[in-house]
Amino acid sequence: MSQYALRIPDSLAGYAKELAREDNVSLNQFIVLALAEKVSALKTEAFFRERAERASPEKAMNILDSIRKLQPVPGDELPLSEI
Repeated sequence: MSQYALRIPDSLAGYAKELAREDNVSLNQFIVLALAEKVSALKTEAFFRERAERASPEKAMNILDSIRKLQPVPGDELPLSEI
């Protein structure tokens, strides 16, 4: 486990303490969870960026065209009022 000394502006620390208290967690736990959420968001963005670079719009359209030829599975139909 690593330890880091953080300098947090008073106003931000106040909000973080308040939110941690509302969530019934320690400030440390709150900061760790906030960091985990940010890392997850950035890694997810990188994942989808990498996938988009490998994407083939032509292949995607071929797949969609083939799906349109299939009959809907019973229960999956949209009522005409929703189209």
